[in-house]
Amino acid sequence: MTDTTWQAERSDPELARPIAPVVDIVFSRWTTPILWALHASGRQRFVELERQLTSISPKVLTQRLRQLERDGLVQRTYYAEVPPRVEYEITELGASLAPLFASLATRAGERLPEVDRARSDYDAREHAPARRG
Repeated sequence: MTDTTWQAERSDPELARPIAPVVDIVFSRWTTPILWALHASGRQRFVELERQLTSISPKVLTQRLRQLERDGLVQRTYYAEVPPRVEYEITELGASLAPLFASLATRAGERLPEVDRARSDYDAREHAPARRG
């Protein structure tokens, strides 16, 4: 494939369609912090995750963990003990996202100041008095 052909094919917005479900899964509000915590700290009980992710409600954490389990990114292990014990860990599929998250974290650190400047510039323009001319 020539560079020109690749450029033409890449410009077709329909090529992004298969990416959308992945983006929805991986970049939902709580997926990234949950996977990050499990990747960094290993297998954890619900309460341990809850302590790390202080701004998420138990209900939402439960919902996200169930969805991540369904998507194959997290494994839930139930131990039939008294009292019962449940642990969560990142799967190989979930861990395969680590380079993506690391790259995004690096990129964010490098480029977020530019985003902040652009937002400030935009806000200044939007709130400036209208010119008459």
